[in-house]
Amino acid sequence: MFDLIIKNATLPDGRTGVDIACQNGVITAVEAGITAEAAEVVNASGYLVSPPFVDPHFHMDATLSLGTPRMNVSGTLLEGIALWGELKPVQSVDDIIQRALRYCDLAVSMGLGAIRSHVDTCDDELKGVDALLEVREQVKDYIDLQLVAFPQDGVLRDPTAMANTLRALDMGVDVVGGIPHFERTMADGANSVRQLCEIAADRGLMVDMHCDESDDPHSRHIETLAYETQRLGLQGRVAGSHLTSMHSMDNYYVSKLIPLMVEAGVYAIPNPLINIMLQGRHDTYPKRRGQTRVRELRDAGITVGFGSDCVMDPWYSMGTADMLDVAFMGLHVGQLSSREDMAWCFDAVTQNSANIMGLEGYGIAKGCAANLVLLQARDKIEAIRLRADRLAVIRKGKVIARKQLSVSNLSLPGRPESLDPADYAPKSPT
Repeated sequence: MFDLIIKNATLPDGRTGVDIACQNGVITAVEAGITAEAAEVVNASGYLVSPPFVDPHFHMDATLSLGTPRMNVSGTLLEGIALWGELKPVQSVDDIIQRALRYCDLAVSMGLGAIRSHVDTCDDELKGVDALLEVREQVKDYIDLQLVAFPQDGVLRDPTAMANTLRALDMGVDVVGGIPHFERTMADGANSVRQLCEIAADRGLMVDMHCDESDDPHSRHIETLAYETQRLGLQGRVAGSHLTSMHSMDNYYVSKLIPLMVEAGVYAIPNPLINIMLQGRHDTYPKRRGQTRVRELRDAGITVGFGSDCVMDPWYSMGTADMLDVAFMGLHVGQLSSREDMAWCFDAVTQNSANIMGLEGYGIAKGCAANLVLLQARDKIEAIRLRADRLAVIRKGKVIARKQLSVSNLSLPGRPESLDPADYAPKSPT
């Protein structure tokens, strides 16, 4: 007897009529017509079963703090940073823990199974670090929470940031972060990248830097990050987050930059919802989109994963922990409109982001962790188009969240009595 069998699933690779058997927290079979008994059987009814969603860029220490101590009136990145500086002294460790746990509840309901959260290390008390280390422990059975030591005010610009960042890493934070474009000079920004990458190399850690979150085409710290990655042998362990200045760079420079990133094995993490909201604020018209060159990065062979960045905090007053919203925005802003492009956007919030975070046992195959999401959609593209409901969220072979099938009842003469939105796509789209 298995712990769980999912019957008649459609998989992200297009296979249909597949059963998935789970035992002791692991997928033990993926095939048609499994006849064994199970403690629980979930009938997928032909809907899409996916590995869990993965958010490779988030700020859990700030989430759900909207309006405290005030609202961001201008809606800009810089006012958000200033507002965060006002919030840090007045919040407690318990405040952060309770907000983060509430967010994790929401995240589970939306099928999120892994989150990489940056945590500010420019607070001498390291309240956010204390809080999120506690949260990481509390949610470990249902969310893989990876923490980045993030000196929000600049590791060189802030006088105690470097010492605090090292303390945070000593306390058990997983990844080295940075924000070179927020240093006082370009030289300081490049120096911060060098020093932080050296720390990561010495400690055997991954790196994830807020890099060039700016409209300034001369903000080119991703070049330094790629160089230091190669110099220190950090290939496959380094991500550049945001990279928004690339949308304003001239094509000739980018034609040099992207191959350098490819050689270095650097990952890219755009954050479509936030990038489109915060960038281009100094423009009148034409107004820049804000999102980095997703298509060009992807086509060059760089692993690109979409992050959500913020939910109801000093920088972004919206958000629902829905990575399909993130993919939906990334698709539109990047004009990723072919069938292949749209399907890839689903990968950008699942497999690609799992690769960036280095998650083990991720996927739908024998031997993978039995972490799955049943979506009210027939394929990956339809999941994004519908922002499909999560009918079941499964962790270690147990259902931890459920939602009723969303069907509208109609009273129209001569028309169907009910409507399932998942059944309204063309049968053979071209």
